[in-house]
Amino acid sequence: MVVALTSRRALLRAAGASVLALAAPARSRGAAQDVRAFRLTAEPSQVALLGPGNPKTAVWSYNGVAPGPEIRVRRGEKLRVVVANRLDESTTVHWHGIRLPNAMDGVPDLTQAPIAPGREFAYEFVAPDAGTYMYHSHQRGNVQVPMGLFGPLIVEEREPVAVDRDVTWVLSDWRLTSDGQISDDFGNMMDVAMDGRVGNVVTLNNRLPASWPVRAGERIRLRIINLASARMFALSFEGHRPWVVAWDGQPVEPHEPEAGTLVLGPGMRADLQLDMVGEPQSSHAVRDTFYPGRSDPIATFAYAKDKALAGRPAKAPLRLPPNALPEPDVNKAARHLIAFGGGMMGGMMGGGGMMGRGRGMMGGGGMMGRGAMWTINGVAAQGPAMEPFLTLDRGRSYVLSLRNDTAFFHPIHLHGHSFRVIARNGAPARRREWRDTVLIPPRESADVAFVADNPGKWMIHCHILDHQEAGMMGVIRVA
Repeated sequence: MVVALTSRRALLRAAGASVLALAAPARSRGAAQDVRAFRLTAEPSQVALLGPGNPKTAVWSYNGVAPGPEIRVRRGEKLRVVVANRLDESTTVHWHGIRLPNAMDGVPDLTQAPIAPGREFAYEFVAPDAGTYMYHSHQRGNVQVPMGLFGPLIVEEREPVAVDRDVTWVLSDWRLTSDGQISDDFGNMMDVAMDGRVGNVVTLNNRLPASWPVRAGERIRLRIINLASARMFALSFEGHRPWVVAWDGQPVEPHEPEAGTLVLGPGMRADLQLDMVGEPQSSHAVRDTFYPGRSDPIATFAYAKDKALAGRPAKAPLRLPPNALPEPDVNKAARHLIAFGGGMMGGMMGGGGMMGRGRGMMGGGGMMGRGAMWTINGVAAQGPAMEPFLTLDRGRSYVLSLRNDTAFFHPIHLHGHSFRVIARNGAPARRREWRDTVLIPPRESADVAFVADNPGKWMIHCHILDHQEAGMMGVIRVA
């Protein structure tokens, strides 16, 4: 049984400074361009999730830290990452949101053979778009991700952006027992059939909620990444007015989030312009209010006693340079309906037990029940090595109507492409922003448009990883 660990006050006292460990890059000369080389080692580790004076937590990590080290490259650079597997089971790494060659996408048995224990695999691709991205295991994702195999990937613009600081926040959560260890109840029926594995401890950059030092007058580019396996976040910024300047790595017209609250499902990212307008020595909380009746601390902006920076922050909003994405022709686009079904209260459970069309439901520990819990177009998948349910012509525009026929939220992620969100519930979308992961509330829909310009077999799936492993995934082929 999972129990509360300690009081909120004790958690705040135990929190240390939030620091992301940097991967150590090497630069080598390739045949046509420089290569930024990194090495990630997936291995068991002990990390101080609960801060000083508390037991360390056994996790699976990259390079001994969880989240894994921040990888930073510049737009257009070639990236080479050698992944060494020191776990007792196979693994892969998926580069979430990057428009890369299919063979580098990191989906086991679909784009590559899993990396066996004791073996290595080299991922190599050009980073085509500036923005905020992420990497994580795609092998047994509902176990390996909540065990700690995830990290941030930042692709910088070719020219510096006019901010005082560029800051990354990786939000994640952990389901810990009373002794500070990760609960081993992966893939349990209630998680899989409902909201997924929501933890009882939230961390920011591998630290508990803590003070975040700022100075009055500075302008911060705050990159926020939701790398939890199931938790949603709805962030409110006390005393501040954040402006969204990018979604999922792609620039947007600067705007305040709806109702002043930033909502991020798993796999989603947002870049914020955050002008520090508080008084010196004041404090302002950042809170998560997604779950009814709760207001959980994420961080506290702690202003230094220094006077505000003269003449700042700047008055003009931050506008990021656009990436070179192909613009879909919506008027000539072919259209396809993709319906997401199943789950508790969704027709997949009845007196006879599970009633999915898949061959089984994958939990963390193996097969559970006789059918799967979630479907795409009425079919519950088992593993990514499946026949594509859609084949798209390379270079043609498409509109996918994504319909959530369930009682739960689903952040739907398409590999290898970004898409414009052109409609919500049949009404034209206000901003038509680019995304690669779109959050669809219960019984709602979203229409997305894109050019199918990246050949290969690409996964589309719910990024609540219990939902994915229990059937809500499929393959779209671009040929």
